[in-house]
Amino acid sequence: MKKNSEIVSWDEYTRIHGGKQIKTINPSIQSGSTVLFESYEDLVLARSDKYPGVTYGTGGLSTQKDFESALCKLENGHSSFAFSSGLSAIINTLMTLTKSGDEILLCDNVYGPTARFCDSVLDRYNIKTTHIPSNVGANISEYVSSDTKLIFLESPGSNTFEMQDIRAISKFAQQRNITTVIDNTWATPIFLRPLDLGIDISIHSATKYICGYSDMLMGCVTVNEKYSKQYHDFYHSMEKYTNPQDCYLALRGLRTLNVRLRTHEKSALKVARWLQSKTVVDIVLHPALDSHPQHHLWKRDYSGSAGLFGFVFKKAYSEDDMALFVNALNMFGIGFSWGGFKSLITVGKYKREGKVKYQGRHIVRLNIGLEDPDDLIKDLECGFNYLND
Repeated sequence: MKKNSEIVSWDEYTRIHGGKQIKTINPSIQSGSTVLFESYEDLVLARSDKYPGVTYGTGGLSTQKDFESALCKLENGHSSFAFSSGLSAIINTLMTLTKSGDEILLCDNVYGPTARFCDSVLDRYNIKTTHIPSNVGANISEYVSSDTKLIFLESPGSNTFEMQDIRAISKFAQQRNITTVIDNTWATPIFLRPLDLGIDISIHSATKYICGYSDMLMGCVTVNEKYSKQYHDFYHSMEKYTNPQDCYLALRGLRTLNVRLRTHEKSALKVARWLQSKTVVDIVLHPALDSHPQHHLWKRDYSGSAGLFGFVFKKAYSEDDMALFVNALNMFGIGFSWGGFKSLITVGKYKREGKVKYQGRHIVRLNIGLEDPDDLIKDLECGFNYLND
């Protein structure tokens, strides 16, 4: 037997210990570049693109495959793919499904970098982007042209939380053979399964709720059977793969996603309803509230609500006033992103291509984390004390 200081191979280790391998509840983190084949015949299959397994590390190893498989089941999809970030998932989806001369219909309230990529990058490749209203539904036909190949939704949308009628849009798109894509990060597969409503492709920034701890960056895409091969071929042509450690963390996050989301939902609704009672607040932008313009769509299609929402003050406060309010908060961190355990706040005057109901006014966006909601309410109350009604 070798001394403790000598290197022992895994094969020799299992032989020494009676062939028993260590078993854990969670899968091991597998990383590597070279994948070994069992035989020459397997190598021949790999060279002819007929090998059924992974041929190289860029194909995504077991940790990534475990995450993709688990996500696909949650989404009720045909195939899932992991990416290094949410934006990477969005960009590669748009590149997979469009070509020169095509037109994309983009809901006006999508994630800012999504719109920026469409307007500044795809435009250089002669792919036209047309911005459409954030609350579009059965009237989607008014915006479709003969060149329209893809409709990109985000419901509810970033920062302003308008919703689209997913069922009406997907039904129309299927009749016209137009691809439909939705950024479903807010609801996650726990509260909405877009593919069950006729959407072709569902995208998530796994950085947010799926991870849940604000300590990694990752995106993911789930497609239906119609687009599975096309997406698979593009994905592997681009040699897309994801860090195995991040895949492990995302898979771990999936296991607690339902429990965490229920807590986020309950706490956010408590804070949102409290905000509705404050004289300083004009309106709370939360789809699960009766006051939301598209509440009926949320009630029809969603099984729950997330911890992210916004609100607008009645008064047009100055930047100095906003600074006093935000800087007085102790429980809320000031920072981008959301979906993590810690509550966060951002404030901005959001611009859109089309009309925005609250044009020129501050929209406060709150990520309600896993803290005691009563403590969060007290913190906001303290911040409000710095504002003049």
